[in-house]
Amino acid sequence: MGWLDTLLGRSKPVQPNLDALFALPSAAVTLQAATGLVPTGLGSVCFRAAEGGAFATLERDVHELLGDRVDKSSDSYGYTWLLVRRSPDDISDLVTELHAVNSTMEGAGFGPSLLCSLVSFTDPDGRRLAIVYLYKRGTFYPFAPLSGQHRDNALELQARGALEGELPLEQDLSRWFPVWSAPGL
Repeated sequence: MGWLDTLLGRSKPVQPNLDALFALPSAAVTLQAATGLVPTGLGSVCFRAAEGGAFATLERDVHELLGDRVDKSSDSYGYTWLLVRRSPDDISDLVTELHAVNSTMEGAGFGPSLLCSLVSFTDPDGRRLAIVYLYKRGTFYPFAPLSGQHRDNALELQARGALEGELPLEQDLSRWFPVWSAPGL
């Protein structure tokens, strides 16, 4: 960043650190101890699909890599979601596969199309929580949906308290975007 950028108040965007996803299995143990939430075995990657043969080839490669463990869907905002399924006690493999999808897209030049990745959790009382990785910020945040597009703010803050020190958490709460239609949540 040059002095002119500093003078004009411009800053470089944070570079995503996809390897931060590998901290999720350890964070899941901490989250379970603090809140009783356990992994569901479901995780998603959200991105804006691109047109053209290169992107179609990339999607085909991802489906070949993950086989029948991946489903594709779209939301009302025009984003594409890839839902990955694993056994609930296999969060390490789930995270590895989510990382593979993200890094494959990034390596093919489609990194700017990535929005977020998430891993979902639940407890015996039916509470749901997703740990969301914001690709463009390189940070995580908890999202706990309730019915009727309401959020369980208390659970989100409890999860944040449990995960501090485990994951690079998004400090700006206004960036804790709701992902209401996220598959697997």
